[in-house]
This record gives sequence, structure tokens and C-alpha cells, in this order.
Amino acid sequence: MTGLLSPSTWSAPVPLRLATDESQYGGKASQLAAAARAGLPVPAGIALEWLFVDAVAADDDEALAALHVATAGLQGGGLAVRSSALGEDSAGASFAGQHLTCLNVRGPDGLTEAVRMVRDSAHSAAALAYRERLGLPGRPRVAVVVQELVEPECAGVLFSRDPLDGSDVLVIEASWGLGEAVVSGLVVPDHYRVRHDGRVIERTAGMKDLAVEPAPAGGTSQVPVPADRIHRLCLDETRLESLRDLTARCEQVFGGTQDLEWAFVADRLLLLQRRPMTGAAPPH
Repeated sequence: MTGLLSPSTWSAPVPLRLATDESQYGGKASQLAAAARAGLPVPAGIALEWLFVDAVAADDDEALAALHVATAGLQGGGLAVRSSALGEDSAGASFAGQHLTCLNVRGPDGLTEAVRMVRDSAHSAAALAYRERLGLPGRPRVAVVVQELVEPECAGVLFSRDPLDGSDVLVIEASWGLGEAVVSGLVVPDHYRVRHDGRVIERTAGMKDLAVEPAPAGGTSQVPVPADRIHRLCLDETRLESLRDLTARCEQVFGGTQDLEWAFVADRLLLLQRRPMTGAAPPH
């Protein structure tokens, strides 16, 4: 179905590091672009501006062709497709959990469907109610980030300040496999508190009895974790130091507080998402 939106209206996808205009590509993409340009370890990907996403959702033939050309250069098997709505991942609104993420997307048809689903998730009743509570005007404008899917040994989240009491320490949660096990609350993750000088003041093993892993045919599956790894800590001193260093580098690039999603592929640390912390207790 052709051109409800012509190519003169939308711009073709760009490499993620070039997606610096938040008004086109949204907060998630623009922050990952800044991270990549600063040399932080961001997986390769592309960014789709919100008008282009609308064109894909409208089955615009030229937009669909441009999408598939742009992703042809991404190596490996599956892709991660995430929302980067305008106003998302800002200091006042994270939209965490409101918008869909599609992992291990495979093939041109799967990619097209994933982009549509991510866009549609921003129009769900819950997401629209969240927008209304924040006083955000107008309809959602949903840009999209498409990246090579990483297959980590472990992954999780990091806050540069304790989100509960405002303490000036790093709070890290980790589990085996993809980070979805942590962010979706599927397991009790390992919990760490680390001072900014590197001293570890708490490490508590979680109950990590399942892992989210890429499924051979696409998508993900929940697989049992071997018994000897359920209570084994994911992060040793070297990995904790790598996370502390990544946090310090993000503070240099972005300033303020850091809410990071990360993954270790072997001993290589990757930055998957970065946003300022929202709703945290004030420092004390």
C-alpha cells in the first residue's frame, strides 16, 4: 500500500550514532547516539524517526523498502526493537514498562511487525493514561531504535544513587541471560551496593531460577537455570569495577544521575539503555 506519507515527509533510517535530534528520534535514541559518539560500548544499530515509523505502520511501500535496506548491514541473528518516543527517557518521564520492546526479531516481516507493535504500544490505554498524568500534549510520536541483539551471560540494571533512600551509592541488580528477567520481575536478582570509590558495601545473592534467552525461531524463552547457578553471584570484583567505570563515564558525558541497562557478553560490558533517574528519593 503506497504512500500515505511520502519520502519528502519522512527521513530514511540513520546509523544510531547520528540520531542526535531528540525531536525526531526521541530520548532513548538521542542518548544512545551521544553515548556511542563518546566512545561508550553501545551495540550497533539504527534509528527510525517518528514520521518514518508512522509510514511503516501505514504500510508505505517505500518506507518498508527503506527499513529493510537499512537493517541489512546489521550483523548476527536477531534484532532488538525498542521504542524511543518523544518525551520518553527524560528527567521527568521514563515510560519504563509502558512501551513494548521486541527481542530476537528475525526476518523482514518480523521486523516490520515489531516496529508496528512498538508504535501501537504507545497508544495503549495504560500508556495514554500515563501521558495524561504527566500532562504531555497531543498524540504519541514514536521513534524506534533497532539494534543487534546481544546474547549475554548476565545482564541487569544500575542506578547511580539509591532510588529508595537517595544514598550516594551505586545500586546494581543482575541476573543470568537477558536483562528482561530483571526488568520484568521474573526473578529475585543479585543485589549490590557499591560506593563511588569502588568499595562494595553489600552483595546479596538472588533467587535466579530462570533465565530469558533468545529462542531459535525468534523471540525469547524462559529456561531453567542449573541448580548450582541459582544462588551464585553474577558479578565478581572485575565486573563490578567495569560497571563503576561505565557509570563514571556516563556521568562525564551526561551529568546528573544515571539509570542504566547493561549486559556482559563474556567479559565485554555493553550499554543497552541510559536515562536519568526519575522518581528517586532526594539525596541525604
